[in-house]
Amino acid sequence: MTRLKTWAAEQEDIIKGLFGLRVMAIVRACTDADTIPKPPWHERKERYIEHLEQVGKDVLLVSACDKLHNARAIVGDLEAHAPDLFGRFAGGQEGTLWYYDSLAKVFSRRLPGPLAAELRKTVREMQANATAACQGAS
Repeated sequence: MTRLKTWAAEQEDIIKGLFGLRVMAIVRACTDADTIPKPPWHERKERYIEHLEQVGKDVLLVSACDKLHNARAIVGDLEAHAPDLFGRFAGGQEGTLWYYDSLAKVFSRRLPGPLAAELRKTVREMQANATAACQGAS
């Protein structure tokens, strides 16, 4: 999704031609920044969370799937690369955990059902694994 989102910012006409205006609008709505340089990380993530409060169900569905995929990847990477994993994220451990927890709350409220429940479960696992990794590193 990240590659598609980056590509989308630069190639709107191509996406519209290949997939239609509706898909282009969804991809654009799932993008947290379309300017270079991007705004500061925390500001950008706060704005994206606020943005999710306003978007339609189609955008929520695509964004929730993307965030679930990313959260699962982080959980898997925590098993292999903890405790150094969060060093590669702009928000670090605290910011990343805050962001995914905030996303899970928005999706649970705005898109209740199995997808939001699975994201919430995965975020809890991420939080527990991050805590365990920090305790193991001390």
